[in-house]
Parts: sequence; C-alpha cells; structure tokens
Amino acid sequence: MGCINLEKNLADCNCTYGSCAKKGLCCECVRYHRVKGHLPACYFPSEAEKTFDRSIEHFIEVYQKNKNNS
Repeated sequence: MGCINLEKNLADCNCTYGSCAKKGLCCECVRYHRVKGHLPACYFPSEAEKTFDRSIEHFIEVYQKNKNNS
C-alpha cells in the first residue's frame, strides 16, 4: 500500500538529502528521525536544513535566532 499523499508531500518536502528513501513518506520520516533523536527537515528553514544537522539542539538554536531577528 502506497502513501495517498505522496505527491503532495513531495511538493512540500524541503529535504535536500538526495538518496533519502523516506522523502515524501512523512510518517516514515518522522519515525526515523524520532528514533535517532532528530527532527525531520521540514522543521528547519531551508538554509538550516542544508547543514544536515537535524538535532533538537540545532532546531532550538535556529528557532531562537529566528525569533530574536523577528
């Protein structure tokens, strides 16, 4: 059974990891990153996502920086 939202998910996915088998399969992506203690790419702005640092600490740093620059 495939994902009924795959095309929509792919259109919204900002993951730049080219060989990711979970791209567009949000439930698989979230599960994978949760087990690793990370967050998926979609939680990060494009520039932060390109670093491939998906740690929760990096998310907090980026969020605080963006919040202070608003």
